[in-house]
Amino acid sequence: MPQRMISNILAGRSLVTASQEMTVRAASQLMAEKKVGALLVVEKERIAGIFTERDALNKVLAAGLDPDKTKLAQVMVRDLQTIRADKPLAYALHLMAEGGFRHVPVVDDNGTPLGMVSARDALGQDMVDLERDMRRLQALETSIGY
Repeated sequence: MPQRMISNILAGRSLVTASQEMTVRAASQLMAEKKVGALLVVEKERIAGIFTERDALNKVLAAGLDPDKTKLAQVMVRDLQTIRADKPLAYALHLMAEGGFRHVPVVDDNGTPLGMVSARDALGQDMVDLERDMRRLQALETSIGY
């Protein structure tokens, strides 16, 4: 596996964050809009937690909680492992495999959040090419009328 650096993966990406007071529904809508699988919950430029698709499914929907009333503070994961941008992606993937999670927040030397890497980042250009091909196929099928 090439030694892709986290800093290169984050280049050009914007950080999508939420507050602890945001509802699960609002957070889920933001995740859908931004096409991300997790949000960093940030308070005063510090990471307070993370809210993921799995949290929405397992802690909210499966538990019968109301997504319009449940705040992220109630269901987010608080004790996170973080990584610095000067590390290789392989190191982040190792953390994910060992910890059983799919997202790792990236912080600077002061602990300020810079971004997030996910297991999906390991797919790199192959995933980008596949998504492009799938969009082309869908557009072609739509134009033909399937």
